[in-house]
Amino acid sequence: MLVIGIDPGTATTGYGLVRESEGGNLEVVDFGVIVTHPKLPISERLSVIYHRLVELSNLHRPDSGAVEKLFFQRNVRTAISVGQGRGVAMLALAETSVGITEYTPLEVKQAVTGYGRADKNQIQQMVKALLLLKEIPQPDDAADALAVAICHIHSVKSTQLFENG
Repeated sequence: MLVIGIDPGTATTGYGLVRESEGGNLEVVDFGVIVTHPKLPISERLSVIYHRLVELSNLHRPDSGAVEKLFFQRNVRTAISVGQGRGVAMLALAETSVGITEYTPLEVKQAVTGYGRADKNQIQQMVKALLLLKEIPQPDDAADALAVAICHIHSVKSTQLFENG
């Protein structure tokens, strides 16, 4: 199973593609960030994100996608910005026929570290360990996107175990 995880935003959108082998091992296929220039109008920034995610989806053909849910933000401006990025990411995946599941930050932390209140460093260290990487993926948004993909893989496995037995 190949999953694309997305950590949405309008300034920076992280993406990570993780494959689970038949033996259950996880491996990185690709990861990075889509950075938009702050002086571009929001419509153009969203267009850049959309087109790059469509390109990545068409290149890798993921079996499914996972997007981090918007959680309560004290800063309304940030919440709106993240929400716009989420919407465009979901549209890009839907347009390329990739099924989408959403996860809260708490669910991602729980799936990756086993602890819902894990800090950023703990998540990054577990992403590194689970994917057998030499270093923590950079930048942070890419590591977060890989964590979202790992969360989805673990969630699908748990659901299958529950349904089968």
